[in-house]
Amino acid sequence: MKIDKIISGGQTGADRAVLDFAIANNISYGGWLPKGRKTEDGTLDPKYHLQEMPTTDYSRRTEQNVLDADGTVIVSYGFLTDGSALTREFAMQHKKHWIHIDLKELTIKEAAHNLAIWQKNHGIRVLNVAGPRARKDPAIYKATLRLLKETFKGETTNCPP
Repeated sequence: MKIDKIISGGQTGADRAVLDFAIANNISYGGWLPKGRKTEDGTLDPKYHLQEMPTTDYSRRTEQNVLDADGTVIVSYGFLTDGSALTREFAMQHKKHWIHIDLKELTIKEAAHNLAIWQKNHGIRVLNVAGPRARKDPAIYKATLRLLKETFKGETTNCPP
């Protein structure tokens, strides 16, 4: 099933990987980020066309991204913590579809298969992708790129380096 749009909060790590993947593959993307384009590594580059929230509160943008999507995938190595756990809570609170892809438990191929089946079964056209910041998990950027490339390999042609 084709994705119409990918949503992300623009943070380092998983969020940034999603944006780079969407741009490289000409997939419509968007999402919300805190006022001032705040991220852990400073101000988000304007090349990423995301909308600013009226507040610098990360949790508000997390909730808005969950609300704007048909479903949310949260990628991690192990248990969900911090913003990733909050993303899950917002998805449950708002009765939105969500899936946790634990790359400690699954290979990229298995994870991609699970994500593709979940997306198809729930009719997900607008996908919010979340996960840890690069500071918390330096490997999550590349892992998220590999997961998206494998999941959407029939629909995409490029993957950023």
